[in-house]
Amino acid sequence: MLLESPEQRLLDQRLHQNWQLPAAVDLEGLSSETRALGLSEPVLALLTRRGFTNAAAITALLNPAEAPDPKQHFPDLGLAVKRLKQACKTNERLAICGDYDADGMTSTALLIGVLQQLGAQPQAAIPSRQADGYGLNVSMVEELAAEGIRLLVTVDNGVSAREALERAHGLGVEVIVTDHHTIPEERPPLSALLHPQCTPEGSPYRGLAGVGIAYVLAGALAKASRSAKALAMAMDLFCIGTIADMAPLQGVNRRWLMDGLPRLKDSPLPGLQALQQVAGMDDAPIDAGAVGFQLAPRINAVGRLGDPRLVVDLLTTDDAEQALELARECESLNRQRRELCDAIEAEARALAEADGDQRSPFLLLAQSHWHHGVIGIVAARLVEHYGAPVALLAAEGNGRMRASVRAPKGFAVDAALQACGDLLERFGGHPAAGGFTVRADRVTPLHERLNELAQAWREREGLQLVMPEALLQLEDINRPLWRELQQLEPFGIGNPTPLFWSCGCTISQQRELRGGHLQLTLRQGEARVRAMAWRWGPIGHLLPKQVDVAYHLRLNRWNGQETLQLELIGIRPSSGEALVLQRQERSYWVRRDGNAVVIRNADGEELRGEAQPGRLEALQIDHPKANHPYVRALVQDAARAMGLAA
Repeated sequence: MLLESPEQRLLDQRLHQNWQLPAAVDLEGLSSETRALGLSEPVLALLTRRGFTNAAAITALLNPAEAPDPKQHFPDLGLAVKRLKQACKTNERLAICGDYDADGMTSTALLIGVLQQLGAQPQAAIPSRQADGYGLNVSMVEELAAEGIRLLVTVDNGVSAREALERAHGLGVEVIVTDHHTIPEERPPLSALLHPQCTPEGSPYRGLAGVGIAYVLAGALAKASRSAKALAMAMDLFCIGTIADMAPLQGVNRRWLMDGLPRLKDSPLPGLQALQQVAGMDDAPIDAGAVGFQLAPRINAVGRLGDPRLVVDLLTTDDAEQALELARECESLNRQRRELCDAIEAEARALAEADGDQRSPFLLLAQSHWHHGVIGIVAARLVEHYGAPVALLAAEGNGRMRASVRAPKGFAVDAALQACGDLLERFGGHPAAGGFTVRADRVTPLHERLNELAQAWREREGLQLVMPEALLQLEDINRPLWRELQQLEPFGIGNPTPLFWSCGCTISQQRELRGGHLQLTLRQGEARVRAMAWRWGPIGHLLPKQVDVAYHLRLNRWNGQETLQLELIGIRPSSGEALVLQRQERSYWVRRDGNAVVIRNADGEELRGEAQPGRLEALQIDHPKANHPYVRALVQDAARAMGLAA
């Protein structure tokens, strides 16, 4: 029996992803006002598929409305501002109780900076990831009360900390909770609650992360105190925390990020300047990608491996020399984080590959020495590599293990953990990610149940989907198109980076780079473009010569030069001049003839549809039932599959 190599299995996985091409759109029916916006056909197709079907909707996306008065949206905002204004007037000591991720640390730094400017004496109180776990706890409350603190403000946590809130109430400590996690059915005792779910249905504040709620509170307090200066640094921290927490980039999040990101490069905060310096960031403006991939990881590394107060000190200091010293500590921890992730990933892959073709549909791997702070990052890498849900477990002590879970789109982590709740000590999460604690003697039955759920999902959903949004010819990848895409930024949850596809591309050159990256040169007609496949492994020499590719468009800066390149998300053998199209349990044989598609059914009957490349609305169908919806949709699907439509 001939065994497949790991490289061949990886190639098979890449080449057999399930591509789902987008539905047809009628660009011919767009209004003159929409056409007057000056957007290209592929971008108009992209926006139409995302639901932006008229000029007003597109204009609102490109230039969102200003944020409405938050007092009309947050019922307890007035109460919180009144109490904090009193604290500022009396120079009161209070605690800002945050979380150890980037959202929680930037939220803490934001409120400390503003409250210091306004006269209060705030101090940070953030639990240890290793010793305390997430959120406000009883021992923190008792320690702060013993120090004479009579006012706590939680940021990015607190709404579900019933035991701690009840203890605070018993000790006479007032608590203002600002949070964005799920509100329990029974509201715990607190002085005021600021939460997106407390806003009216459809409120533009609904998508705020913890740092967004902190920014709302800080803004209202600064306004009530007539001190615009106090808020000068808050917008910068809002931008970093919002992007790092992957909050939906809609509503006020989008408006404020569009206002704040262009100014982030020249932030007045010494800490952010120092962080940019140690990260080696060049003179280019900071966009959402730079925050997400360069600044946020350095902040998050501290919460994963060190003391979160390091970040709070970094983001609140006025001393440039101290800021640089603290930023270097962040950089050191980030290097440690990378080394830990690489080592754990290598171990995890070796464990997974040991099973060969018998690998479980739900990949559950455990090693007692793995670090809790980074297993979530590694789990996400394995999801990308294997296309399966993943749980990585590390020892917690007392015969228990703690896990981080990540999953491909479509597999609901929170629902899966709920279905296994009777086997777990603790669990929580959302559809894409979660975590749990489990007794070691229950790991085997837990894995069996998770495998059943993953197998049912795989049979129902098939392989991981690649879902391109619009077709591009390589010759159309240019600076004008890039400038159009920049108008759609920032990209993130709720406004994803556009996923384009190109068909019939020839791989003319390829290089395997260190770190398991693959660099390709693609040719389509006279056009050539470079494509990067990050962490795809050593499979370049096994790829077919003719491919269809799905990708994000990126601007690469290197040695003072800027070039557009593709970041590959999916690849498949090119359909070339013919393919078989499945539609409603029927098979059709499709071939391309110039700018036309010829479709033959099982009875040998043929029809012909002709279109300009990228223009489905100009489709001419040679058939007696040319206007029948089924026939027209069939020809449109065939034209898209053969690369004739955006």
